[in-house]
Amino acid sequence: MTNYFLGADLGGTKTHVLIADQHGRVLGFGEAGPGNPEGVGYDGMFAVLELGTRQALQRAGLSIDQVCGAGFGVGGFDWDSQRGDMCATIDRLGLQAPYALVNDTILGLVAGAEEGWGVAVVSGTGCNCRGWDRTHQREGRVSGYGAIMGEGAGASELVIRAMQLVNYAWIGRGPATSLGDALARQVGATSLEDLIEGYTEERYLIGAAAAPLIFQVAGQGDAVARGLVDWAGCELGEMVNAVIRQLEFEALAFDVVMMGSMFEGGERLIAPMRSTIYRAAPQARLVRLSTPPVAGAVLLGMIEGGLSMGPEVRRAVIQNLRLLRDAA
Repeated sequence: MTNYFLGADLGGTKTHVLIADQHGRVLGFGEAGPGNPEGVGYDGMFAVLELGTRQALQRAGLSIDQVCGAGFGVGGFDWDSQRGDMCATIDRLGLQAPYALVNDTILGLVAGAEEGWGVAVVSGTGCNCRGWDRTHQREGRVSGYGAIMGEGAGASELVIRAMQLVNYAWIGRGPATSLGDALARQVGATSLEDLIEGYTEERYLIGAAAAPLIFQVAGQGDAVARGLVDWAGCELGEMVNAVIRQLEFEALAFDVVMMGSMFEGGERLIAPMRSTIYRAAPQARLVRLSTPPVAGAVLLGMIEGGLSMGPEVRRAVIQNLRLLRDAA
């Protein structure tokens, strides 16, 4: 008898749904719009989840009552007080199987860590960090609320800090930097004064999309920009170390899974993060997530459905999902 498992990743920009069997064969994939209820509400969350699930089931030739276990990772699932509303939304699918519900950061950990436990750090538009122990019974975390809680750094936090340093240069509080000129050219400002006035008056919208320019200026040797990227790496490392301390991982060998577009900046960002992490946990292994996080969701579904899953199944899910993406 073949058993089927469902995984769903609901984020701030898109929703992915995956169907696989107990051998790791990927049978169906669905995609829909943003699913984070903070942005679309619970009705919006259900609408995209139902659409993505229907697509995946249709492509697999299955019905919802054939699913034996499911995993759901939801962006915006930050507090236990939200669990009731989120479960009520998922229950509208009509699943007759057990399921796991986690913050979407955990999906990257399950998909990217060789043994499915350790720490995952996200640095994309925003930032987050969560960890699981071997048993998946203990979870470590940061708040996930970025700059307002002193946590960095995703692209948004990087750009906010960049504009602060540009202002410091303009008012004489800090060293000169070519960041101001580069950002002014990008938005069409006529001078540093015009850039800062337009930024504070919201005529010039300088957000996360400007992060690659900061890496570019750092690569050209600008000391302020280089220091800024170093700061971001250290901040990410400190988030990881907070989770390491919560879970008492200091003496263990474990994976730190790196997720998000900021890590495309490479060693300029990763090196200071690595050094910061090694001060707390010298046996930590830094790895880039190389598969969509929805792979972690379907693996959670297998665990929740009681499948005794070896490493070959995990590898099969990841490989088959990669083949599906390459064929698309």
